[in-house]
Amino acid sequence: MTINSTLYHQRTSYQREGIPGHFLDWANRPSVYKTYSQRESIPLRTDIPFPQEKFSSLLRSRSPEKGPPLVGMDHLSRLFLLAYSFTGRAQHGGEVFYYRSVASAGALYPNELYMAAHGVDGLEQGLYHFSIAQNALFPIRREDLLAPIVKATLPTTDHTPLATLFVSAIFFRSAWKYRERSYRYHLLDTGHLIENLTLALKALQLPSSLCYDFDDHRVNRILGLDESKEVCMAVCHLLGAEPFGQQEEREVSDLPEHFRLESRVAAKETDYPLIREMHEAGSVVERSSGQEPDMRTELGVFPDTWMKIEAPESRPEIVPYADAVFRRRSKRNFVKAPIRGDTLSALLESLCTPDADSGKETQDAFPSICIGFLVAGAEGFEPGFYLLDSSSRSFGMVSAGRYTEKMARACLNQAWLGYAAVHFLFMANLHTLDRCWGARGYRYAMMTAGRMGERLYLGAAAMGLGCCGIGALYDEEAAALLGLQGASRLLYLVAVGEVKSL
Repeated sequence: MTINSTLYHQRTSYQREGIPGHFLDWANRPSVYKTYSQRESIPLRTDIPFPQEKFSSLLRSRSPEKGPPLVGMDHLSRLFLLAYSFTGRAQHGGEVFYYRSVASAGALYPNELYMAAHGVDGLEQGLYHFSIAQNALFPIRREDLLAPIVKATLPTTDHTPLATLFVSAIFFRSAWKYRERSYRYHLLDTGHLIENLTLALKALQLPSSLCYDFDDHRVNRILGLDESKEVCMAVCHLLGAEPFGQQEEREVSDLPEHFRLESRVAAKETDYPLIREMHEAGSVVERSSGQEPDMRTELGVFPDTWMKIEAPESRPEIVPYADAVFRRRSKRNFVKAPIRGDTLSALLESLCTPDADSGKETQDAFPSICIGFLVAGAEGFEPGFYLLDSSSRSFGMVSAGRYTEKMARACLNQAWLGYAAVHFLFMANLHTLDRCWGARGYRYAMMTAGRMGERLYLGAAAMGLGCCGIGALYDEEAAALLGLQGASRLLYLVAVGEVKSL
């Protein structure tokens, strides 16, 4: 039977008393840094100022309709530092651990960033790998790649890209710990990085066009990836001021074999065919002939009434956006204390803001998921299970009650979750994903859930709150707790609340 969203999610679901034992091979732990050792690096700056606007203001603002006449190396330095950089260090077991600006399941960081320069001042045209360890670009191809990239990604834009960014995932980094289930985390972690990237572009006043639909194999070939180990998940074009012109079609040559070998991150890698099978099933871009679904009506749970979010005139933010990026951490030391009502309203508002380039102002900008939340303690909110309508900026209670401690038990008995003030829920009907988008719909839903999770991380950091995302749960138990019907499942949970002072 051909794999799809429903079957993959079912086959990788955790069952209470049914999780098979698994011992981590610490001697064969995957490297979290990809290197191109035979390439000369192009260093990026770190001593550079950042935008000082608030996170909430950044979300509400619109990107300019066209890009600046010139984008240079300082733009790139700011972009990569905000999107994907080291933000701190700590000692663990005698080893140095580096915190990053994005969340990652198990701190395994499966993602890599590549950039094709088409018109960057001070940088030769070609393909580059971004090394987070060295904060530098490593050239892979030195050639004009605009035409083949346009053919492979079909950007929906009237302006010529000055650069194209690619987010990939290396399978074994996460599969080392999470095995077949790790494809879920590849997608969630990709969503975290996509959100950081698009927010950074917006903060730098650089218009962009995000692309989920592209020719998988053609893009992977351009990047020189071993598709059995590493694949491109998303593409983002940095747009310039010039109108998009006709491009002469041409193909790129295959890179030498040693480039493909760089996708290996451990001496001994265990292959999990289900991961590759699911990703390959999603390589076909499908669109149903009907309207996009309203996922709120697909879960089998319904609020009686809807109420408008009372957006606070000023958000209770204590640090600007850039500082929130560098302060972001996964914090689990929650205390049982309510959060302010305007704080919860601000977080809900952040989940209602559409992409700057989506053109979706009145309809749901994120149709592949439904967003809900469990309130344990928030001023002005009765404890219970709520759904969020991002298109109308409204919420409605599905059922009253205290759910967070029960949800903590459904999340592999992680008791600390029960102390959080709010659990944000990202849900989808898997049959609906398959019907509307085929297996690729799983990518849309999981990456979107990751993107919204990263918004919560940054919003919480801006307001001095703790935040932690959870993808490990007893899947059917969590769905039953929420009353989800049929093939509807909780994909991702993000907890927010007050934390102990260190």
